Amino acid sequence: MRFKSLYAHGFVRVAACAPVVAPANPDANAEAILKFWREADAERAALLLTPELSLSGYAIDDLLLQEPLLDAVEAAIAKLVAASEDLFPILVVGAPLRSRTSIFNCAVVIHRGAILGVVPKSFLPNYREFYEKRYFSVASDTEDDLISVAGDWVDFGAKVVFTATDIPDFAFHVEICEDFWSPQPPSTMGALAGANVLLNLSASNIVIGKAEDRAVLVDSQSRRATAAYVFAAAGHGESTTDVAWDGQVIVYEMGEKIAEGERFARDPKLVTADIDVARIAQERRRVGTFHDAQARVKDELSKWRHISFDLGAPTEELPLKRKIDRFPFVPDDLSKRDRDCFEAYNIQVSGLAKRIEATNTKRVVIGVSGGLDSTHALIVIARAFDLLGLPRKNIIGVTMPGFATSDETKTSAWALMNALGIDAREVSIEPLAQRMLEDLDHPAARGEPVYDVAYENVQAGLRTDYLFRLANKEGGFVVGTGDLSELALGWCTYGVGDHMSHYNVNGGAPKTLIQYLIRWVSDSKLFDANTSATLNKVLEGEISPELIPGATPQSTQAVVGPYELQDFNLFWLTRYGLKPSKILFLAWSAWREKYDYATLKKWLGVFITRFFTNQYKRSAVPNGPKIVSGGALSPRGDWRMPSDASAAAWLAELDSNTPEALD
Repeated sequence: MRFKSLYAHGFVRVAACAPVVAPANPDANAEAILKFWREADAERAALLLTPELSLSGYAIDDLLLQEPLLDAVEAAIAKLVAASEDLFPILVVGAPLRSRTSIFNCAVVIHRGAILGVVPKSFLPNYREFYEKRYFSVASDTEDDLISVAGDWVDFGAKVVFTATDIPDFAFHVEICEDFWSPQPPSTMGALAGANVLLNLSASNIVIGKAEDRAVLVDSQSRRATAAYVFAAAGHGESTTDVAWDGQVIVYEMGEKIAEGERFARDPKLVTADIDVARIAQERRRVGTFHDAQARVKDELSKWRHISFDLGAPTEELPLKRKIDRFPFVPDDLSKRDRDCFEAYNIQVSGLAKRIEATNTKRVVIGVSGGLDSTHALIVIARAFDLLGLPRKNIIGVTMPGFATSDETKTSAWALMNALGIDAREVSIEPLAQRMLEDLDHPAARGEPVYDVAYENVQAGLRTDYLFRLANKEGGFVVGTGDLSELALGWCTYGVGDHMSHYNVNGGAPKTLIQYLIRWVSDSKLFDANTSATLNKVLEGEISPELIPGATPQSTQAVVGPYELQDFNLFWLTRYGLKPSKILFLAWSAWREKYDYATLKKWLGVFITRFFTNQYKRSAVPNGPKIVSGGALSPRGDWRMPSDASAAAWLAELDSNTPEALD
């Protein structure tokens, strides 16, 4: 079993470089490229991308029209073709090539002793510092589908997709520099023709701000085409007679930057990126717009050629080098995290404000436990009331201690309610809970330590029942506090319990995000210092429903698993529909320094089981705003599945495609 190999899980490693250029010296440039090619081979990359005209150099002007230069380019290509027999990666190299009475700016695709094809540039810049039409013809100037290179006739054309026969979903398209600056980049059609890795050989010179422009284009095209985009620009060694070069190398996958090289490097390094081609294919299947776009250009797509190759992927252990975010709902980048928290909080606030306006109510009721979820819901309510100009005294917060309520959470609940200046109340549910247990003839009513589901739900149900009746009396509605993670795991009491409310502001927010949201609200000083101090205190507490008495607080995560893992599993299962074996591989890649393999597999199995068996709770969730793109579980806002579906196929896939233990 190849569990530790990225190629076994739908990933493909690609490499890109910006070698030091020797202007008009193809043999020296071939040697420089060979150095990177061998390094890419050692990294077990499937493909190596070089910049535009990397064999000749770009800024050599009229030398591009010289026969000795063009002869030397073909000799260098022959040298690279011979070397490719012993190298695993496909090489995509830039070269000027002759065809009949024209010269074309080309990308030459080389693999295992042969040229798979040659792609000419479609758009030639001829403005400002660029004079390419002085030397080259555009791809549309020829109807030839073959070109002679180094003594062999090979496939030639811009409408080509290169497709692996032995790696599902790996297909790539090549365009050259100006092509992706055009209003209609060839890579758009390449993606619709089936390519999910888009390559760009560039000799884009650098001026102030241009690197950011390139990155925006790469980012945008990877999003719009639902693809990975690999960009390599010429760097050190190119002639600086009139312009300069920065050697920018970047890789984006569906809008996410996954690799980047050093710019202006005098000793440039190889850049590698592990691209999830299987995820790209799944996303295209999921988003019907992609298929609709294909249908609209089906006549044009029929003119495209597909050149097949057998990659011969490595079978040895090959872990991911790509960083997998432990917290997919919480960005590592501080500025992006701040932006996400701003948006998430205001989505919740604006959603609640609209519901208050729509119902023409002036009061809301919330149960305040002193835990994360009710704390965050309360500061959402307070902010909404402030924006609507309603007095906070119209917010009725009720703390309802039960058999296992700790002094710490009760103190936090009161501190927060007092700090916010709401109508704070306390109602003990113990007498009513004791009476109900007696009516049920429950052993706990006689003092026996039987703390089963009935024991827990008697308390949860009484709390919710009280809140609803209080809302009736006060002419308001109940704001729910349960979060997305609890909905995914079914960690809520159905119906008359914390599952139900009139409007739930937290239902779209995962637990890991709520922790950061509370911290963001505190740091943003949206409330006074006393409130912020209380919020920070809440963040220190154990996540617990506090339904079972004991010296040690009841831990939710001991039952359903660590929320940091289960939010990870939730994201990859619902957002991208990955196989459980791949989710486990990603979890192992991200978390193996904290959790061992057996623990990761155990909690993934628990997640899958609970996710399926508790769908009936999600089929009847209250209204509430969708917040994150991955994981929203409202049957109206996003996720739809039958309540009686079986998890058998998912659990079987996990068992059959992952080892019992990992060395």
